Amino acid sequence: MRLEYDKEADAAYLYLKYPIKDGEAKNTIELNENIILDFDSKKKLIGVEILDASKLLEKKVLQEAETA
Repeated sequence: MRLEYDKEADAAYLYLKYPIKDGEAKNTIELNENIILDFDSKKKLIGVEILDASKLLEKKVLQEAETA
């Protein structure tokens, strides 16, 4: 598992599979305006995008994340 954070976009991405190859995410589900789930062709969750991450995640988590 890997967490990347883009401070400028205030977006985090939690990789449940790393790396995710181009085109590997076959289905995307938007849970709400801030949480987007990516699934592979076998319907396995491979990643989670978190928008407005600084409002939803603890500061320590973002500080420890990889910088995107």
